[in-house]
Amino acid sequence: MRFITIFSIITALFFLSGCAKDDLQDFPLVETTVTEIEEDGQEENTENEVTDHTATVYGWLTSIQMNNGLLESVEGSNFVSLYDNALAALAFTAQDDFQQAEAIFDFFDNKIDTELLTGDGGFGQFRDASGIPFDNAPKRWLGDNAWLLMAINNYHEATGNHRYTRMATELENWIRSLQDTDGGLWGGFKPDGSRIHKITEGILDAYNAVPGYDAFHENILQFLADQRWDADVRALIADPSDARYRFALDLHAWGFLALEDFPASTLDDAYRFLNSQTASINNQSTKGYCFDEDKDAVWLEGTGQMILAFHEAGRTNKVDEFIVEMEKMLIYSETHSEYAGLPYTTTQSGTAFGLSPLWDTADDQPAVSSSVWYVLGKMGFNPFGIEQVKNVPEGMKFWNSGGLVIGN
Repeated sequence: MRFITIFSIITALFFLSGCAKDDLQDFPLVETTVTEIEEDGQEENTENEVTDHTATVYGWLTSIQMNNGLLESVEGSNFVSLYDNALAALAFTAQDDFQQAEAIFDFFDNKIDTELLTGDGGFGQFRDASGIPFDNAPKRWLGDNAWLLMAINNYHEATGNHRYTRMATELENWIRSLQDTDGGLWGGFKPDGSRIHKITEGILDAYNAVPGYDAFHENILQFLADQRWDADVRALIADPSDARYRFALDLHAWGFLALEDFPASTLDDAYRFLNSQTASINNQSTKGYCFDEDKDAVWLEGTGQMILAFHEAGRTNKVDEFIVEMEKMLIYSETHSEYAGLPYTTTQSGTAFGLSPLWDTADDQPAVSSSVWYVLGKMGFNPFGIEQVKNVPEGMKFWNSGGLVIGN
């Protein structure tokens, strides 16, 4: 296997974990030649033959779990992401492989006092394969910690075993502590201790991850209604300050998966991200969704998220259509040859959200994030599901016509 440097991944992966919108530069969007996808607005009557590769991809995820319980984001990379491990724990829970989920949780449970409750709080975003954070004071990212809490919540729900209650409580306390007076949540802390700006994805994650519905949740909804909602499009906003990056794919999928009674029209609006690219690993034209509206990449993790959203919406034709597209990109492991995963993107030449560069193996090595979302999409397992219905008062459902009246 080609050696993947820590530097190359860290340089490009600051957006990993919910495709964070950090430090956008003021340059024009990258111009690329893409195949435009005809918008039909209707369910297609295509006959797609769907082969079940779930076991093959899931087998790869189980095979790369290390002795300390963690999974590298890309096999052999010496790079471990909190978000990716939360996703893996969700996949293991969905498959009733609770011992493998517990191995991930045990790693972090053993670091409550030495990491979660130290400094600015929260678990570090990135670490090496041995489990040591890359910085003495690592970035503590809201969204990643919220995903770990979601994974614990799903494990507790599935097993009835609440062995990680202390970790869940401490994560919830830290997440709640990030709420500002306007109801939004700061995105966590940078290594120098400065606060990360408010990121819609992380706020949405936290809203779902913290159980129940109280003033914390209501204040979040007020913030989203006031500052992160486009009433005309009826979609959540990623960056209200820059029209080029106003919308992000994951908010379309996650908004529908996380919020009760959310309009399915947001899935139709995701057409703005739809494109085709010629995959670098096999020269096949592969259709899927980009991170943003520049349409210079097919983001396979995000396409998997859309598959799950289509599943939730009962749009089986769309589920089958995009499963076929994702399965064009299966890459068999060089160390576990019977198993395969999916790369992060179809090509390396495009960009992630904004102008963030993709790392040099984003298109030709299996990635945990894309592989997990493929498995979850095939299973129809919604990580947001157990806290999707919070019995929100109708007057607070700004996404419904009878809810909050706001404008952007």
